Amino acid sequence: MRKFFGLLFILCLSLFSCKTDYKETVEITLDTNWEFKSTEDSVWDNAVVPGNVFSDLKRLNKIPDPLVGQNELDVQWVSEKEWVYKTSFIMPDSILNKEHVVLNFNGIDTYANVYLNDSLILVSNNAFRSWSVPVKRIIKRQNELRVNIEPTLRHEDNFKKQSEYELPEGARVYTRKPQFQYGWDWGPKLNLSGIHKGITIKAWDKVKLNDVYVKVDSLSTEKAFLEAQVAINVHDVEELDALLYVNDKLITKNSIVINSKQESFIIPFTVNNPKLWWTHNLGDPYRYKISVKLQENKTVYAQHELMYGIRTVKLVTNKDDVGEKFYFELNGEPIYMKGANYIPQHSLNENTKIQTEQLIKDAKKANMNMLRVWGGGVYESDGFYELCDQNGILVWQDFMFACAMYPGDKSFLNNVKEEAVYQVKRLRNHASIALWCGNNESSEGWKRWGWQQGRSEQEIQSIWSNYKKLFNDLLPSVVDEYSTTSYWESSPKFGRGNPNYQFEGDAHDWWVWHDGKPFEHFQQVIPRFMSEFGFQSYPSYQSIKHLTQLDSISLSDTAFKTHQKHARGNQLIATYMDRDFIVPDNDLDYVYTSQLVQARGITMGIEAQRSAKPYCMGSLFWQLNDCWPVVSWSSIDGLGEWKALHYKVKRSFDNVLLSMGYANDKVVVTLVNDNLEPVSDTLDIQLRDFYGNVLWEKEKYISVRSNVSETIYEHELKKSDIKLDEVYMHASFGNGEQTLLFVSPKLLRLPEAKLSIKTKKVSDGYELTLSSNVFIKDLFLSTHVKGFFEENFIDIHPNKDKVIVFKTKSLETPEFLIQSLNKIYQDSLLK
Repeated sequence: MRKFFGLLFILCLSLFSCKTDYKETVEITLDTNWEFKSTEDSVWDNAVVPGNVFSDLKRLNKIPDPLVGQNELDVQWVSEKEWVYKTSFIMPDSILNKEHVVLNFNGIDTYANVYLNDSLILVSNNAFRSWSVPVKRIIKRQNELRVNIEPTLRHEDNFKKQSEYELPEGARVYTRKPQFQYGWDWGPKLNLSGIHKGITIKAWDKVKLNDVYVKVDSLSTEKAFLEAQVAINVHDVEELDALLYVNDKLITKNSIVINSKQESFIIPFTVNNPKLWWTHNLGDPYRYKISVKLQENKTVYAQHELMYGIRTVKLVTNKDDVGEKFYFELNGEPIYMKGANYIPQHSLNENTKIQTEQLIKDAKKANMNMLRVWGGGVYESDGFYELCDQNGILVWQDFMFACAMYPGDKSFLNNVKEEAVYQVKRLRNHASIALWCGNNESSEGWKRWGWQQGRSEQEIQSIWSNYKKLFNDLLPSVVDEYSTTSYWESSPKFGRGNPNYQFEGDAHDWWVWHDGKPFEHFQQVIPRFMSEFGFQSYPSYQSIKHLTQLDSISLSDTAFKTHQKHARGNQLIATYMDRDFIVPDNDLDYVYTSQLVQARGITMGIEAQRSAKPYCMGSLFWQLNDCWPVVSWSSIDGLGEWKALHYKVKRSFDNVLLSMGYANDKVVVTLVNDNLEPVSDTLDIQLRDFYGNVLWEKEKYISVRSNVSETIYEHELKKSDIKLDEVYMHASFGNGEQTLLFVSPKLLRLPEAKLSIKTKKVSDGYELTLSSNVFIKDLFLSTHVKGFFEENFIDIHPNKDKVIVFKTKSLETPEFLIQSLNKIYQDSLLK
């Protein structure tokens, strides 16, 4: 028995000696007990951190909602005051007993003096940077943290006084914060201040793991050769074991000899038969879980885990016979980019994780594979890029410079360098990051917006020299040093006033809208890559009622007019509407028709650009979303409601696009195949009248190669035999279909329709079966019940059932409001 207990004791001693000891970095978040006030006030109010002054004041009912009515005009005083935030906190022994303690500020907007226990520890001047401050000697058990935030105007006035000349676009260029907060032609002027990202305290003893950067060295179907670059802080440790796991399996264990100044080391590793990360429309956006653990003997000092998509992506800009190519290559395949420009989701930065998830899902539902994060907004949250990774959507990432020229002094450039290094390092592990672009339209603005007029030659040379320092030297060098991502100096490469915009680089084509050219311009002038083009429409009925706080739709309401930020916006909508549509005389129909105008123009451009593949290899329209309820170029409005454009680009961005055009008495059918394998099916084309009679029909088996656009059928139309305003052509191929009209919508002689709607309750809402005795053009369903129509703005074909789903969690039975071009045409006959 004694022998048994002796063996048991030895076994327990052995197990105890093998036990892993964890001495990792300790981290706490300072997100409670915050108060704030103006420096002119004596009373403190409770605050929310992360957050901002506007949101806190709104929550406390001290200002009205700035995004509603004309309230924007009444809250400008907020940006002109100095504000102070404070919190008190107790430090546990787990922090106080550590050798190193650092206070981390992930985002302060913008000019702030930070005090810990009355000691000035930080002077911040950039909303796009993070700040880390060692506080071991200052921190104690009972602490007070205070952040004094000064108005940007105070600093901008000083910068202007020190400058030899005034820079284009005013004071905002001196301050590194979201440029759209100074007002844009789709957004309000709301210059935020506050602690807009979290504050943490990190403490450690001997080892701190700062970052793990994984990159692909080489890639084949058999093997992916990768390396993990591990950044560390180490004190009093001579050797570490570095363990790397892939999907929880130990791949490699290396002993790392540490010298006193070492800040990083590399772990090479291999993944056999790698599953590649693809955009959602081409494959699986598969990601591996990669973990790194640092330990000394059995003491674990640090661990880091990330999700990583193995892929290669690069921008290709080789010369060719007509100019210069511009396309993205993913895993060695040239990929047509389909998507939109993304702006901040909320002017007060109040978008939630759920709202961001929904927006990315909405982009995916519309078959988008790329979003361009525009340079006048924000570098988005980690969660935004994580969602793009998960959903297989690539990101064109602008640096945050837009429509202006910027300073080039040493202090400004050093500040921007720290910003760029931080952001590139933060985002470089995301599979979704496809490009870093220096700025939005700054080069075009300098060359063709009149910014050089009235300036001396010395001024012109100095401003352009500073531009090159920033966008040709500093930013590309940061991208090259800290990532493997491609860099592009400015979007677009050439403005539309330069004829080369059609033959090389990316293009922003605003001949439509700003210059009033007809939508057919998009079919006649096609660039290599369209990174911006757009057209405004009115938002949803829900958004209009929300912003006016009225129960009915009134486009003449003063509050509504405040939510049109383009000086000629309403006039341009009316001009284009009158060209192609019957102009309704009631506000409900006018809102509906404005959305059809927008959808007609943008889808016309998308289909022309995609049909020109591979000459053109991208269509990113302006813009995906709004930052408040507003009249704008978005396809999803400020309340998250889909406009006609978003419903219709879902088809225009489908991997297999059936497109039809009519010119010179000829119908041309084009099939665009973005798949990486051929497609084959039967093409069925019918010429029908509006009552469902088939006047002509053709069936043909078609096979189209992978990743191409091909003309698959042409047909001479004998106009003498038909009335073009009373017929349409319908084509189908596989799951795709297309309707072709031979005249503009305003000329269609659409008959009165008898629409039947049969409603069936299903688990997630209602199934609607629609049928009509005649062709219905652009049927739009709406209801006061909150929910989502899976399809809308649809064509109903005679005597053929169409089933759509209305998803809702509401228990209230919906009543449906119906609008169509048929109704508007019939109403016009009664005038």
